Amino acid sequence: MGRRIIGAAFLSLDGVMQAPGGPEEDRSGGFDHGGWLAGVEEEAIGNQVDSFLRPPFDLLLGRRTYDIFAAYWPYIPAENPISAMFATCRKFVLTRSERPLAWQGSERLPDIDAVAALKAQEGPDLVIQGSSTLYPQLLAEELIDRLVLTVAPVMLGTGKRLFGAGTPPGTFRAVETRVGAGGTVMMTLEPAGLVGTGTFDTPLPPSEAELARRESIVAGTW
Repeated sequence: MGRRIIGAAFLSLDGVMQAPGGPEEDRSGGFDHGGWLAGVEEEAIGNQVDSFLRPPFDLLLGRRTYDIFAAYWPYIPAENPISAMFATCRKFVLTRSERPLAWQGSERLPDIDAVAALKAQEGPDLVIQGSSTLYPQLLAEELIDRLVLTVAPVMLGTGKRLFGAGTPPGTFRAVETRVGAGGTVMMTLEPAGLVGTGTFDTPLPPSEAELARRESIVAGTW
């Protein structure tokens, strides 16, 4: 049956996932809202983390998220439950860079085909943390089996987004949806095929005004 790939992400209302954990986590692009998740902390968020970081699992990371994690988690005492889990799981890094991966248990994946081959093997779930650049290409290749999204009631305006350029259209079905006492929305979603389209309009011929409006769109004058 192979492995599942589960994308677990913390998001703002406008879809930003950059640096939820701390001010110095990722300042690239001039991002100065690092640590925004701590500002809306509530018990439900911790419960959500427990739901997707449930052994056994391996990590699937982009290179920058790997660098963030490798500079932090190996130095956190093993009494921390997340540190203990990350120490023992395998870390797979999708990257073109051949710079060494010093964190014990790390392995480089050179391209998306290598991810697909890994997914086809027997093993525990592959859990994505951070790694915004992974989502468009994994979704395009239909490699993501589940999204576990934690959407905080905060607007950031700028920053790296979960669904960046190259993300294909698609529909998802809700496996579970919960709302925390502080307004954080937790969604577990699975791909459900192509986007369905239709209309709520009364099936009547379009008016002359509507036809003119459509022509102006085509002409670029609307």
